[in-house]
Amino acid sequence: MRFSQSLASAALLVAAGVAQAASSWSFDDASLAISAKKASEAVKEKLNPKTPLSKPVTLGSTDTLKVALTAKDNGKAKRPHQAFVVLKEQDSGLEVPFPLTTKDNGKAVVHIAQKDIPVQLLVSTKPLKGSIVIGSFGSAQGYNSQVFEVEITTDPNAPAPHYEKPLRYGKKEEIHHIFRADPKSPPKVISLFFTLAVAATVPALFIGWLALGANLNHLSKAIGAAPLSHATFFGSIVAMEFVFFMYYTSWNLFQTLPVAGLVSIATVLSGTKALGEVQRRRLAGDR
Repeated sequence: MRFSQSLASAALLVAAGVAQAASSWSFDDASLAISAKKASEAVKEKLNPKTPLSKPVTLGSTDTLKVALTAKDNGKAKRPHQAFVVLKEQDSGLEVPFPLTTKDNGKAVVHIAQKDIPVQLLVSTKPLKGSIVIGSFGSAQGYNSQVFEVEITTDPNAPAPHYEKPLRYGKKEEIHHIFRADPKSPPKVISLFFTLAVAATVPALFIGWLALGANLNHLSKAIGAAPLSHATFFGSIVAMEFVFFMYYTSWNLFQTLPVAGLVSIATVLSGTKALGEVQRRRLAGDR
C-alpha cells in the first residue's frame, strides 16, 4: 500500500515537471487590420499562432497596419515581459521590431504606418515577413513565428524612396595604381631661346672682368700655390652645370639629388681653400 502511494506521488511529480517544462507563450484573439481612408478598402484578418496568412496584405502610403492580440502563458492570459511585431526584408534579412503595448490582462496592440518603416525595407521588391515575438522571465518557452506578410505600395505621385548603402570597412578590390607620364621638356624653340640668352651673357662677363681690372697673370700663381684646390673648384662648377644638363635632358629628381649633393660638397671644400689662397695673396699686396 505504501509502495503504491509512493509510486503515485512520483508519477504526479513527473507529470507536474513535464507540464512545467511544456509551458510556453502564445497568443489568442489576434487580428490584423489595415485602416484606409476609404472604408471599402479596409482589410481585417484573423491571425493564427500556428498557421500564417495565405496571402500578403497591402499597406498603402496613407494606411495603418494594426495588430491586436491576447498574450497567453500556457493558455492563461498574462502580460509578457516582451512582445513585438517584427517586419523582415526577405533578401537582406534586415528586420525592425515594433513593440506591442500590453496590459496586465495580456491584451496587446500596435499600430504601424508606412512612415514608421525604415527606407531599407520600403524599397524591398518582395513582401515583408511579419512575425510576432512574445517572451518573459521564467521557464516558459517564448513564441517567435511568422504569421503574415505585408506588401508595401508607395505613393506614385511622391518621390520614390531612395536608399544608399553606407560605407563599411572591409576587404576591397585590389587597386592597380597608374602613375602619370613623366613631364615632357618644353618646345625646342623655347629651349633654344633661353640657351642663346645665357650664351649671350658670356661676352658680357669677359667685358666686365676687363673693366674691373682682371689680371690673367695671376692664373699661373694660383695654380702653382694650390693646384688641387683650384682645379677641383673649377671642375666642380663645370660638373654642377653637367648635372643640371642631365636633369634637363634625361635624369629624374631622385637621380639628380645624390650627384648634386656630392658635387656641392666638393665645391664647398675646394672653394674654401682656393678662395682662401686668393685672399692671402690679396692681403699680401699681390694684385
